[in-house]
Formats: sequence, C-alpha cells, structure tokens
Amino acid sequence: MSTVPVKPLPLTASHLLRRNSTTTTTALKSPKMLAAVSSRHFLGTSTYSRCFEFKSLSQINYPASSSHRRRVSTVLASAGNLTAPSSWESWKPDKTAAATALLLSDVIWPAAGAFAAMAIMGRMDQMLTTKGITMSVAPLGAVSAILFITPSAPAARKYNMFLAQIGCAAIGVVALSVFGPGWLARSVALAASIAFMVIARANHPPAASLPLMFIDGAKFHHLNFWYALFPGAAACVILCLLQTIVCYLKENIKF
Repeated sequence: MSTVPVKPLPLTASHLLRRNSTTTTTALKSPKMLAAVSSRHFLGTSTYSRCFEFKSLSQINYPASSSHRRRVSTVLASAGNLTAPSSWESWKPDKTAAATALLLSDVIWPAAGAFAAMAIMGRMDQMLTTKGITMSVAPLGAVSAILFITPSAPAARKYNMFLAQIGCAAIGVVALSVFGPGWLARSVALAASIAFMVIARANHPPAASLPLMFIDGAKFHHLNFWYALFPGAAACVILCLLQTIVCYLKENIKF
C-alpha cells in the first residue's frame, strides 16, 4: 500500500477565533490583568464584571484616548459647576450678610464716600464745561456703589474696573462709527462689551452702559476715542482714592 502525504489543514476562522479567545482569556488571568480588573463581591463570592474587563483592556490598549476622556469629563464637570442659583434662593437675602451685625458706621461711611465722589466730580464738571467733558455720568453711580459697599467683590478689582471701562468705551466709539446711531449700534456694542469682559476676565457690570451712553449722547461724540479715558477711567481714579478712605474709616472708626 502506498503512503499518501497528508497536508495540514489551513486555519479556519473558527480556529483563529478559538485561538484569540484563548489568548485573551490567558491575558485576563495574568496577575497584571487581575490587578487592573475591578472585583465585585456578591454573597461572599468574588466575581468579575465583563464591562470592567473591557474598560480595563481599553485603558491598557489606548491610554491616550482614556486620558482624553478623563480630561473632557473634568472640563464638563467644571463647566457644570458654573450654574446660577435656584429661582427660590435668589429671592432670599444672603444668610451670611443677614447674620452680620450692621453698625451705623457701615451705613454712614459708604454714603459719605458717594456724596464726596459726586461733589468732587460735579465741581470738575464746572471746570471742564468749556472743553465739553462731563465727569459725573450715571454709570459712575453704580461704580461708587460697588466700590464703597462691596470693596471685596470681583467687580471692584482695579484690573476689572479699568480694563472694562476703557475697553467698553472704545467699543462704543467703534460701534457708532460703523453702524451709526440707532438700535443696531446699541445692540452690537452691548453684545461686544459683554463678550470682551468675559474674554478679558474683567467682570465689571457698570462698564456695559458706557457704549450705550456714548451712542445716545451727542455731547460725547466729539471726544472720539478720548471717551475711553474721559469720563470713565479718569473718574475711576478719584473713586479708587475715595474707596481707600472709606475702607479705612469703616475699619477704624466704628459707631
């Protein structure tokens, strides 16, 4: 009888699948993989969840994508923390402020600082009338309230105040020159001012009214880009000096 040579059969897909599953099972049973896979205990029996196995394998095979997902989730979580208070909480007084004892000096000194600010700038208006510059404008009343009542607020920071005052005033000048007087210039100027304060990290709400005042106030048009310094930024220098005096009086002379 003649001998016929037998050729080995080619590996089929089922053989490859069985071989890959064996390799994967062996890898899962290795000490390193068992340490990476989270265990679950059910009725005293330690079991391993498939979802945790696949998660561990993906983290081992693609560490860059895993770290990217962690960074994205961290950013989303941080952005989610920047939420407004609930509607009911915003209607209630601040508990911290209500629990603090209010002295008469806490009322007198900020009010006296505001009176002095308007008196000084009113006197400067009389001196600068010939040049068409007005220092006692409405937005400075809001600035005075922030500086004298809440000097530690973010809006009272010198960086926020001066950068927002100068930037928003310049935006008003540009908006008027491009769109002319009207609702479109006011809308674009206000939107651009808010965007500027967000990008520059300069939160100072009173500055958002400066471009609107320039667009609607014909008496400011002749100042052009000098409006970025007068009256806003120049008047803030006086208000900062008065704030220093008011804070000193509030801390040292109480009654």
